[in-house]
This record gives sequence, C-alpha cells and structure tokens, in this order.
Amino acid sequence: MTFKKLYPIDQVEKYLLIDIVAIVFLIYKVIKTESSLGLSGKLLLISIVLLSHYVCLWYRDWRLLVGCFSGFGSLVILGVFLQKWLLLYGFIYADLLGRAKRKIYIGIGMVGIVMVYCLFNWLTDGHPFLFANSMLLPFMIVQLFIPFVVYTKEKAKALQGKLDTANAQLERYIQEEERHRIARDLHDTLGQTLTMIKLKSELTIKLVETDAKQAKEEMKDILNSSRFALKQIRELVTDMNFVSLEKEIEESKKILQTVGIELTIVEKEKLPLLSSVTETMLALSLRESITNIIKHSQAKHCMITKYYQDKMYHIQIWDDGNGDLKKGYGNGIRSIQERMEKLNGTAEVNGSLNKGVSITLKVPVHTNEGGNAI
Repeated sequence: MTFKKLYPIDQVEKYLLIDIVAIVFLIYKVIKTESSLGLSGKLLLISIVLLSHYVCLWYRDWRLLVGCFSGFGSLVILGVFLQKWLLLYGFIYADLLGRAKRKIYIGIGMVGIVMVYCLFNWLTDGHPFLFANSMLLPFMIVQLFIPFVVYTKEKAKALQGKLDTANAQLERYIQEEERHRIARDLHDTLGQTLTMIKLKSELTIKLVETDAKQAKEEMKDILNSSRFALKQIRELVTDMNFVSLEKEIEESKKILQTVGIELTIVEKEKLPLLSSVTETMLALSLRESITNIIKHSQAKHCMITKYYQDKMYHIQIWDDGNGDLKKGYGNGIRSIQERMEKLNGTAEVNGSLNKGVSITLKVPVHTNEGGNAI
C-alpha cells in the first residue's frame, strides 16, 4: 500500500504535519486524563475520532458530513467526561468541512457545529446556551468561520488553475497560428518559385543534347529564379524577425478580450516613425508586459498609452490588477529592461497592492523634419 492511499497527496504539504500534531496531542491528553470512561471507553472514542477524520479526508459528499458529525459527537462525549477544552479539536473537522463539494454541505455542517456546542452545554450545565457567557463562544465562532475561509481559498485555487490552463491553451494557440502563418508564407512565396525551377531544370535536361542554345537560356532563367528565391527567403526571415508595434497592440487587444480584460489604447499625439529594430524591441516588450498581466494581475482593465516627449518615445502599460510584483517580476521584466538598455532607453516598473502595475518604456528617438527616425 503506497502513501497516496493513506493520505491525500494534494494535502500533504499543508495539512499532514498539523493533523499529526493535533491527533498526537489529543490522544495523549485523553489517555492521561482520569475519567469514569475507563481505558476501553477512551480508546473507543479515539478510534471513532480517527475513523471520522479519515472519512473526511477522502470524501467531499454526504459522507464528509457524516464523518464531521460523528467526530464532533465523540469530542462532545470526551468533553463531558474529561475536559471541555477538548471541543477545540473540532477545528480539524471544521477545516475539512470547508472542502466539501457543495455549499449546502458546508451550511449543514456549520449548523451542526452550533448544535454540538448547545448539546455540550445542555449535558454539562443543563442549559444549551450557557456557552455564550464563556470562552467557548469565541472558539465556536472561529470554528464557524473556518469552513467558509477554506471554501473560499479552495474556490480561488480552482479558478486560478482554470486560468492557468486557459493561458497555456492560449499560448499554444498563438504558437500554432504562427506556425500556420509561416507555412502559408513559405507555400505562397517559395513554393511557386521552386516549382518553376524544377520544371525548367527538367526541360533543360531534355534540351542539353537537342538544343544547346535554348538549354543555355533556360539555365540563365534557372539562375535568375534561384536568385529570386534567395531574395524571397531573406525577405521572409526579415519579416519573421520584425514585429510591428501596431499589429502587436491589435493582437494584445484580442488576447486580453479572450480572458475578459478590457483594453484602452491612448495615443496623445502624432508619433514619429520608428526604426525596425526599435519598433521590434518595443513590440516584444509590450508582448511580455501583456503576458504578465494575463498570468498574474487578475486585472479587469488595461491601458496602453503612447506619446513622444523630450526626444523620447514613451509606451506606458497599466493594469488595475492586484499590483503584486513578486509573481511577475522575474525573467520577463528583466528581459524588457535588457531590451530597453540595448536601445539606450529605460523600463520603469511601479506597482501598489490592489492598485495595479504600471510599466513605462522609454527609448530615445531623434527625428528629421519629416518625422522619420534618424
């Protein structure tokens, strides 16, 4: 039997140590405390507590409720015959209750927690609501809040997992689209030229012995076609290396809309034309910034602002997300800064928790009278 069958592997990191410590202390406290239950009665109740905990570990349906109620019931009996503070160990079941599949189970379980405390006070003091005047009240309130908090965290974790999956699928889709674009370009440009070279080569072979002069002319055409094909390849490579800033902005808008983020584009004035290298570097930096927003920001709105000031071309990318720079401030931001440094520019990153992140790209652009970069 592997360890996976004894304890849920997805809970090992966060809960295993806490469960072991709590159970060991509970067993020790129960065994060492004198009571009329006797050793056999204590061991029976401890066994029910452990069995109930085990059921709650593996199930998220009605069996989780049954496990919680039987575990809490055993703690009530232990509390009545030993010490009332043993009820505090109910936090173990309150935590597990928060991982139920349906809200109705959590609601029923929270009602059950209140009933457990009422039952305990009825058995010990003859009145079900006397715990309201004791230290048991705040502990009961905490146990009531634990399922709600755990449920919220589990829900957020599940939503983040879905978002990560969607982002991964989106990245694969973009890669596939790029492959298809390259394939179409190769087919539409090189395909026709290479087919013509093939046909002319076959014709030349036939003409070599019958019409040497015509074969020579065909060879010249093949040479010219080969040069043209080489030129096409160079143009394709150049196009692949060059990334249009405007196209990148349009692509970013589509991607952001896909994940539910609204994009606003602001262009304050007529901007100078950029060199191919500068435009590509800015476009790639913009792409990296948008990727970080999608993956880490949890934003609802994004704004891209472009303007020219003090001989510097500015692009500001702002989002209204969580403002957490720890997740996004990694290789992506460093690569943006490195690109800007190569252009003698800068990349300023500012963030504030729950107020979003702002990335400002600045590159020097000197223009002539026609507004072209020089």
